[in-house]
Amino acid sequence: MNILETRSISKTYTIGARSITVLEDVSLAVAQGEFLVVQGESGSGKSTLLSILSGLDTSDQGRILIEGRDITNLHEDELAPLRNTTFGFVFQSFHLVPSLTTLENVMFPAELRGDIRAREKAELLLKRVGLSERSASFPYQLSGGEKQRCAICRALVNDPRIIFADEPTGNLDSANGKAVLNLLLELHRERHMTLVLVTHNLEIAGTADRVVTLRDGRIIASIAHA
Repeated sequence: MNILETRSISKTYTIGARSITVLEDVSLAVAQGEFLVVQGESGSGKSTLLSILSGLDTSDQGRILIEGRDITNLHEDELAPLRNTTFGFVFQSFHLVPSLTTLENVMFPAELRGDIRAREKAELLLKRVGLSERSASFPYQLSGGEKQRCAICRALVNDPRIIFADEPTGNLDSANGKAVLNLLLELHRERHMTLVLVTHNLEIAGTADRVVTLRDGRIIASIAHA
């Protein structure tokens, strides 16, 4: 069963008198529980595709379906709860709230939906990733690897069905990058989540169920791994 599907989506940005087509006629189906890597050179459209798949941006043409539901024309007040419950996000730049502690950052999405178990879930996740002792620390007190582990916990606190990760190891050294990737893969397997990860790292791509390659806004290859 496909949990996520795009049908002929295109995206063009207008900058002054120039029009730049970032995605062109992209059709993609992602199976439930699949680990999909999207790769390509800088400017190929990877991050734009991820933003559109996750409802953070809109396409100019085409359709987006989540579990068979067409979300293409949903208003923001309909998309926001979908993003908060169905999707989890892990970005290269962490995007932690500076004024919140580690625990509060992880709890935040669950509190938004009124989950009375927000603290309990957050504490369990922090324990799972070895951050219990840093729960009262603020982001400026954390290392890069700790910030990204906190961001992963925040992405998971609402038990999303799909995790979107945009270059999640891009701001980390190789040791922390490998640890964060291994953590994502462990959680993906444990929770049977769909993982869609953007990267230019060939080593990471080699661990995926399937690799989709973009060039100039088009899919030029889709290779499944045994």
